[in-house]
Amino acid sequence: MVFLTDNEESNKCFLAGLVARSLSISTSNWRCTESLGDYLEKRNIMGIYDVDTCAITRRLRQDGSLIGVLNTEKFKTDEELLEMSRTWNIVGVDLISGVSCTAPYEWVDKTGSDWEFLNKGSEDGNFHVVAYDFGIKHNILRRIASCGCKITVVPCTWPASETLKMKPDGVVFSNGLGDPSAVPYAVEVVKEMLGKVPVFGICMGHQLCGQALGGKTFKMKFGHHGGNHPVRNVRNSRVEISAQVC
Repeated sequence: MVFLTDNEESNKCFLAGLVARSLSISTSNWRCTESLGDYLEKRNIMGIYDVDTCAITRRLRQDGSLIGVLNTEKFKTDEELLEMSRTWNIVGVDLISGVSCTAPYEWVDKTGSDWEFLNKGSEDGNFHVVAYDFGIKHNILRRIASCGCKITVVPCTWPASETLKMKPDGVVFSNGLGDPSAVPYAVEVVKEMLGKVPVFGICMGHQLCGQALGGKTFKMKFGHHGGNHPVRNVRNSRVEISAQVC
């Protein structure tokens, strides 16, 4: 297994742990700069392999998302590890504040020419987009920049009033992790934006928009990870296929 550092989609790796079926000791990809094991070790990220991931998958299909514990402290008993898993819950925990940027910055990088399959809708810089960072993927920013937009990325706690002072042409609420109901401050930001500037949300951002409009969210038994799901437009009954990762 190899790791290509130019494939990173955030400023750093926020991974807490990695579970793998097998870990190759050889690397062969011509772009490879280090092995996955070396990458994790340099960043002090815990990992485990030689695990029957198929058995874990079957268990998750039956019981839904479960809490697991990776541990290097050999003196801990099985009972102590089980108690650790029982005392942690993703529901109600603010996770986006730990992955968001800490200060606004400008984004200018675009995707390569090989990815350009549409004509640009405007000249560079004609539209100013403010992107709220809830754990945003760099390729989202690249694609927006490739459409000719000037982009300002702001932290998850950035006040709506400060964003409106920038007079953006649109606001993006990015993808993120965790429970949207655990970040009421972000919901309030969306509420203050509605009707004043065009907005759209991706993943976490989309759920925050839903809450700002009076909707409710809850944790699904199974997350939608890269699956294609039909979505029906209730206005015209037209069905389209969407790729959802939530």
